[in-house]
Amino acid sequence: MPNHTVLSVSQLNRYIKSLFEQNLQLKDVFIRGEISNFKGQYASGHFYFTLKDKDASVKAVMFRNYASHVRFTPENGMTVLVRGEVGVYDRDGVYQIYCREMQPDGIGDLSLAFEQLKKKLSEEGLFDSAHKKPIPPFPQVIGIITAKTGAALQDMLNILRRRYPSVVVLIRSVLVQGEKSAADLCAAVRQMDELGLCDLLIIGRGGGSLEDLWSFNDEALAREIFRCRTPIISAVGHEVDFTICDFVADLRAPTPSAAAELAVPDKKDLQFQLFSYERQMTQKIESRIQVLETQFGRHKRIHDSLSMRLSALQTKLEGYQNHQALRSPYYTVEQAQARIEEQAARLNALIPVRLEREEARLGKAAGILDSLSPFKVMARGFSVVTMKGKTISSAGQIKAGDRVTIRLTDGTVPAQILQGGKESE
Repeated sequence: MPNHTVLSVSQLNRYIKSLFEQNLQLKDVFIRGEISNFKGQYASGHFYFTLKDKDASVKAVMFRNYASHVRFTPENGMTVLVRGEVGVYDRDGVYQIYCREMQPDGIGDLSLAFEQLKKKLSEEGLFDSAHKKPIPPFPQVIGIITAKTGAALQDMLNILRRRYPSVVVLIRSVLVQGEKSAADLCAAVRQMDELGLCDLLIIGRGGGSLEDLWSFNDEALAREIFRCRTPIISAVGHEVDFTICDFVADLRAPTPSAAAELAVPDKKDLQFQLFSYERQMTQKIESRIQVLETQFGRHKRIHDSLSMRLSALQTKLEGYQNHQALRSPYYTVEQAQARIEEQAARLNALIPVRLEREEARLGKAAGILDSLSPFKVMARGFSVVTMKGKTISSAGQIKAGDRVTIRLTDGTVPAQILQGGKESE
């Protein structure tokens, strides 16, 4: 083949590569395909994968400087739309797509990235209610993390001053959008927590597009909020906006203004509660006073009664104190014993004399008593008539038909009156 130019493999590959480079249509192409053989775990940060449809496939690469801007995590089986340049890798002689942009087909890349991160953190437990810290009911110091020039800050400050004027507010100004905002937000949360002065933190901003709010969907920020020891309220955008911060924070507020209302009580409500408590306390105190007055009256009556008894006992005691034995402090047991012995001796001497005297008196009295005994009288033929337990001493006390009892010396005889008696004139 002397008349033909012979090329080396390298020359051929370089020539074909130059043809691709000269084709302007291949400089900026959009390709839709399904990802397979995805390799993105390398430390280099490059993405290597294959795009395919049902009939064909093509290799693709995305270098780190472009891959770092992809918001979602590419996965095998995911249909994506890529933009890039078709070129030849001259070492292997294989053409491939050098991707500059990538987004999921049929859904925005931010929406997909949001759902992927939400699923990941949820599976790790960052959203579990068990990790939620209670919001203090009466915070003394509140830290606000937001842009100092935003309307959201002024709205929150106005509401806090109106509802709870005594609260102290510390403001940490941050970037709320842009490439550096996520790192600034992370640093702010960490600094305010480490400062240890705040009872509560509010992180947020006003409304905006998904792109504007994207810093609040940052994974590092979500983990910083999860680690934060100070309770946090997330207040990003409007009521329809949801961010990853909302799920990991201890409480989600639909707007920054709502966050301020959730953070502190209303002084008017507190004043009304205090009035109600004061009224209830007054009623309870008055009721208690009535009970105590009743108890006091009862105790006073008991006290008066005891005082009277005590007075009587004191009078009685004073009478006892007038006694010689109690009045003299020198009256001893030995003296009392001597007096007892002296009295005992005198009694021993007087007893025989007294006994003789009493025996004589007793004998005389017995003689008189014996002479007056009804039994002595009845022994001489007299009797005692009784009726119904009463002694009959007059004929006028009985009439014909009365039943009487006649008591004799040796017993009783029942009898009936046949004829009424007459009293002697």
